[in-house]
Amino acid sequence: MTDENLEEGGADLEQDATEILLAELEALKSENVALKEQALRYAAEVENVKRRTEREMNDARAFAIQRFSRDLLGVADILTRALQSAPKEIDDAAFKNFVLGIDMTEKELSQAFEKNGVKKVNPLRGDKFDPNLHQAVMEVPAEDVTGGAVVNVMQTGYELFGRIIRPAMVATAAKTAANTVAAAAATSAYAHEADTGEDPAVDTKA
Repeated sequence: MTDENLEEGGADLEQDATEILLAELEALKSENVALKEQALRYAAEVENVKRRTEREMNDARAFAIQRFSRDLLGVADILTRALQSAPKEIDDAAFKNFVLGIDMTEKELSQAFEKNGVKKVNPLRGDKFDPNLHQAVMEVPAEDVTGGAVVNVMQTGYELFGRIIRPAMVATAAKTAANTVAAAAATSAYAHEADTGEDPAVDTKA
């Protein structure tokens, strides 16, 4: 075998070795990509399991608090009614201290509710009726309130972590020509204020 043949054979072997190394390198790259994708999938799955577990634990905790809170809502109602029915002017010192004790108990119970995520749903007169938060038990005439809006609260509602556990029982304004016109006039007045910057309650002609 001549030197020329040896050189050609060596070149062929070197080329074959290079091709093998390149093929192995490509295979390793593909394997690395696959392993990275698998690791990302596992990480995402672990995160999903973690979030699902936390959500289930929060739901279980909220459900337990919800049952307990519902049992105490009646107590809160009794305390509130007792305070509302107590006379405003009290001369007897013992009775005055008794009412003060009821007031302190009601406030302490309200604070305990708030610490555990229980909040009152207590709309004001004139607030828009929200069927997700309120339950209308009657309609009453109220010319100063927009028809369908809240007039007064018959029973305070409560929500737990944004989830209603008892809607507020309210009386709503009956829809009459008077409050419909009044509502339209108020809307027009505030629209005028937005356009001109003038206070609708101020008579600029005076």
